[in-house]
Amino acid sequence: MSLFRYGTETNDVIKKKIHVFAILVVVSFLCLWMRVWYLQILKWQYLTGLSENNRVRMVTLPANRGMIKDRNGETLVSIRPAFNLYLTPEDAGDLGPSLDKLSPKISFDRKKLKKAMARSKSFKEVLIKGDISREEVAFVEENNMNLSGIHIRAEPLRNYVFNNLASHTLGYLGEISKASLESLKDPKYKQGDFVGKNGLENIYESILRGEKGYKEVEVDVSGRELKLLRKLPPESGNNLILTLDVRIQQELEKLMVGTVDQNMNGSVVVMKAQTGEIIAMTSSPSFDPNKFAAGISPQNWNALVTDEWHPLQNRSIHGQYPPASTYKIVIALAGLEEGVIKPDTSIFCPGHFRLGRGRYRCWKKSGHGPMNLHDALVQSCDVYFYTIGHRLGINTIAKYAKRFGLGSSTRLGLSQEKRGLVPTTQWKLLNKKEPWLLGETISASIGQGYNLVTPIQQASMMASVANGGILLKPYLVKRIEGPEGKTKKEFFPNIVGQLGVDPDHLEQIRKALRDVVNGTRGTGKRSRLKNIIVSGKTGTAQVVRMKSNEELEKGEVIPVRYRDHAWFVAFAPYEKPEIAVAIIIEHGGHGGATAAPIARKIFKEYFKLYPPGPSAQSS
Repeated sequence: MSLFRYGTETNDVIKKKIHVFAILVVVSFLCLWMRVWYLQILKWQYLTGLSENNRVRMVTLPANRGMIKDRNGETLVSIRPAFNLYLTPEDAGDLGPSLDKLSPKISFDRKKLKKAMARSKSFKEVLIKGDISREEVAFVEENNMNLSGIHIRAEPLRNYVFNNLASHTLGYLGEISKASLESLKDPKYKQGDFVGKNGLENIYESILRGEKGYKEVEVDVSGRELKLLRKLPPESGNNLILTLDVRIQQELEKLMVGTVDQNMNGSVVVMKAQTGEIIAMTSSPSFDPNKFAAGISPQNWNALVTDEWHPLQNRSIHGQYPPASTYKIVIALAGLEEGVIKPDTSIFCPGHFRLGRGRYRCWKKSGHGPMNLHDALVQSCDVYFYTIGHRLGINTIAKYAKRFGLGSSTRLGLSQEKRGLVPTTQWKLLNKKEPWLLGETISASIGQGYNLVTPIQQASMMASVANGGILLKPYLVKRIEGPEGKTKKEFFPNIVGQLGVDPDHLEQIRKALRDVVNGTRGTGKRSRLKNIIVSGKTGTAQVVRMKSNEELEKGEVIPVRYRDHAWFVAFAPYEKPEIAVAIIIEHGGHGGATAAPIARKIFKEYFKLYPPGPSAQSS
């Protein structure tokens, strides 16, 4: 019985072990089946992609961005080949040693690289550094076998041929932001792409960018290309042909170079008076857009944004300044049109104007004596215009200023153009919560107080005076051409308004502006040319208000930051006007001394290149 019982117990133990083993087998097969299901069903697409990308890669081929040329076909912005250093994380393995080997020879931002890798798929290329030098290229090629996943690609790079030339107009490129990617929702863009960030590069982004191409290549386990399977070539972007003349633009850039004792920050705008074409436009200080083309370094970016003179600001359209005595053109025309004066109306200037208890001085302390309109413009008598402005009132002044386009965007086509400011009684109530004061009209009458204008507005105003009262839309692009040179779109002059004034009144203003430059007592005589009759108006805009009894001590020098701004606006020739010019030199002092000589050189250069007809020349 004992053996039987023992045998029964043994059988039970064996049965239990078989049961446990069977359960283990079932569980193991179940786990194995679940793993197969996970890999084959859930992760099928991901693993297929990895497998395919270990053998075949789809490589993006960047498109050549369209060129930008001047009116004569001179290339301003082109494309040059650049060597860019990329990393494919999937092929890199342990990345640390590779980056450690790179860093002593090639400087790059590791933190930025890690962020880019975190946003990208493992088999997608991530840019380490753009536009590396030939020495850096040689180093990477020599150590190719020890830098798995790291490779060089030759790609087109934006090239600003003349460096700083017209940089604010042309603009620059920058890497597309995450916010822009999300807002655009355009599959043609991806993280790491460079897009126009400013100027014409930004405004005409869709015209210039072109279409990317693709190629399908077979690669080895290290990501090296072995064989080209398929290729869709990229399409180049369209070209912009501008109204600018690079020769005159270069002359402007030279004239705006500062000296040790004189700051030459400011803007110059040269515009065709009969069409609105911008022949040249500069803002100083400027910057080199080439520094942005491959990705600007943090050091260079910080240097630009912390510069006290703001080199990234386009003063031609963003700079807002008091128009100073150039505003007397508006006041004079308003006075004639409203009948508060006639050309021969005489107003006595004792050197000051009294309004109640207020005493507003003329720039000439001893006074000009009796002045008519012509002489008051030529000698820029403040008292004469104080008197006209007081008679007109601020709202009437504003009506005529707006006819000239002041207080509104010129719609030049560059982003964030400022409107300037033409004050009215209603404007002050809404913005200052205060009533308009009569004394503020006196200041406004000579372009001070709340008045603000931009250089492009001033050029447009002078063009309308020159061409007989037609307000034109300024423009920078003459036409758009395809990569093969065929014209796709052309731009023409666009009339946006009329001054709507008596032609005789406008001619009275024009004659006075002629003698501002060519008369014996004219304030703009330093812009005078021998064979061309120039017409213009000077202006000196106060930066810091000085008390009437405040005088500089002998030998005392005003710090640059507190000096007045120098204006000169002009057109030429007098008989058949071709171009209008607006010049503002920040903290340049008197317009006649600083800005007028610049205008003279601009006119001289322009008419050397584009000689006027015999009737436009002085005898």
